[in-house]
Amino acid sequence: MSTPETPEEPRSADDGTPADGTPAEGAQVSEAEAELAAQRLERERIERRKAERQGPIEAGTKLSGTAAELLAAVRAVESGEKPPATVFEEARPARRPAPEPVRRAPVVPEGSPGPAAPAEGTVGEVREVLTRGGAPAALAAPAAAALGEGSAELLREDPWQLLRVPGVRPEQADGFARALLGGDTGPGDERRGRALTVWLLEQAAPAGHTALEMAALTEALGRQGVPDPEDAVRNAVAEGDVLVFQDAIGEAVGEDEEQPVRVLVGLERCALAEESLADGLARLINSAPKQDGAAEEWERAAAAAEGSAADLIRAASRHGLVLHTGGEAALAEPAALLDAAHGMGLRAWAATHSPVGRERFASRVDGPGVATVAGLLSGAEGPGRDPEGALAVDLLVVLDAPQLDVETAALLTESLPDGARLVLSGDPAVLWSVGPGRVFADLLAARACPQVASRRPDPGPLGELVSGIGVGELLQVEAPEKEVVIVPVRDAGEAVHRTVQLVADSVPRAIGVPAEETQVITPGHGGAVGTRVLNAALKERLNPGPGRFAGFDPGDRVAWSPAPGRVLPGRVVGADAEGLRLDCAGGTVVVPRDRVEQTVRHGWALTAHQAVGSRWPAAVVVLPGDAVPALSRPWIYTAFSRADRHLSVVHGVDQALQRAVAEVPAKPRTTRLPVLLAPQVPGAGE
Repeated sequence: MSTPETPEEPRSADDGTPADGTPAEGAQVSEAEAELAAQRLERERIERRKAERQGPIEAGTKLSGTAAELLAAVRAVESGEKPPATVFEEARPARRPAPEPVRRAPVVPEGSPGPAAPAEGTVGEVREVLTRGGAPAALAAPAAAALGEGSAELLREDPWQLLRVPGVRPEQADGFARALLGGDTGPGDERRGRALTVWLLEQAAPAGHTALEMAALTEALGRQGVPDPEDAVRNAVAEGDVLVFQDAIGEAVGEDEEQPVRVLVGLERCALAEESLADGLARLINSAPKQDGAAEEWERAAAAAEGSAADLIRAASRHGLVLHTGGEAALAEPAALLDAAHGMGLRAWAATHSPVGRERFASRVDGPGVATVAGLLSGAEGPGRDPEGALAVDLLVVLDAPQLDVETAALLTESLPDGARLVLSGDPAVLWSVGPGRVFADLLAARACPQVASRRPDPGPLGELVSGIGVGELLQVEAPEKEVVIVPVRDAGEAVHRTVQLVADSVPRAIGVPAEETQVITPGHGGAVGTRVLNAALKERLNPGPGRFAGFDPGDRVAWSPAPGRVLPGRVVGADAEGLRLDCAGGTVVVPRDRVEQTVRHGWALTAHQAVGSRWPAAVVVLPGDAVPALSRPWIYTAFSRADRHLSVVHGVDQALQRAVAEVPAKPRTTRLPVLLAPQVPGAGE
């Protein structure tokens, strides 16, 4: 990295929660409505798949100990010894051809309402129970929505079901249960153990796990004061709250030896999504793409391209699934593929993670054909669907592929028609999805389909710096135009002060990038230099005001989250009786008044996860001393690579930055996709 300095000495000493989403471009339906509609269709799909899974469990006869007891609990449900529940246990599947895809129902028309709000009577009954238990009455509506019909009675019988309401923590549910049940409750209550089992798995999903190993889950239950964690998991399995699997690992040593397995516990929605994804990927891999262009046309297009772009075009011409890896400069290669497909008259589309990414990629291709993933799936953007519910495409290129979680990826693969081609393209060094799974990384490791690695490096000092971080080296780069600048700080107060100086003064004067095109990135929302503190300081300097619209004023930069894990940068334009009005990617969004606090934050400063999929002319990455535990190579790579022209690093972590780049890889995630895919794809994992 460059020597410590600032872009220009300042002339004066003047002195957050992940959220992620995409706009409904050109559609009357709001992004939130489209997202809710897509979620409703996903729940319907899961119900259909649950109804199909009625076969008996065939495996597990050689298991012993806890695994055997878990399977026995499942079989007790099937035999009628316990109330019926939808549970299953995965045996090591036999090699079989990929099944036909499960088609989603067509997306609801524009303007269709989302899921109905709970009835006022239900909300009133829940409010009464909450008040008796000392819980905030404000939880009544979300509790009724989460628990459904009969939610008041359910809470009376099992107060720990309050944990199903987003944001409620175990200690709060314990206090609610004590108030309702009095002396009839304790840490070992069976209902508490079951609810905590589900809650822990729900917490693991946003961290990327599609399931947890039995040992990890029981250890976490023990930390929550559950006296018999294994019994709690058995009860949760028997009641159908969670699912148990055994996945083969390695090979049996001899003919009489048992097959080594690992026992996993997971949520049904994650399990079904991961299984559906494996089926859909196997269908693409095992089937030849539709002959929708003469081989000579594909070869002419490849010959006209350069280097790895030619490799990508040839691979896509012959295979149903192709993986493409590379940085920002490598986007020229999927752009060349899209242009070639358009030239052959194919229905070719690309989908990006964010609307900022959509606009950037659209400038690289000739003609239309770029949407966001959320807009494509919801029907707000893209080519629409055929009568069977499949996307009307012959080729789909998904950019920012590391951001795909298993649920989104499953919807994409299920939505592709037979004979279509899917290209997953992305930078494998960036942070993974905010959601369950590591789809792109699992597929790269499985080696089940062609992989094209770009040979096109990102240019300049920024490209050199980021490329080095990707391989574990923090390089000293020459930055003659101050492309990279280090700003050392001693404490949190100085870090905030210098950050505001850089955005408001130094970078605009020395680099020529205005404040509105400079993005601040910091490791977390809390703390002395988190997004909340930085946004407050930046607002005071750049757009002071009383915050008369729920803490916001016209002109404020914001980050709007229409759905968990999705962030849409925008700007406040006003407010009225309907809610807060935002300008997001050129379209107006109205956030209802009761949703502003939960879904809108100031956006001058973001976390690296919020910034994934977007780039800005300048970025200021803030690394305060208390950020050391959050630093990893993927985090640093992601944060530093958000800048196009200039990067300032407000540096207060001493040698921890270099250690993180060299020694701290991505946190491992527990997933089942490789195990599910291997039997269906010859050679996968070899």
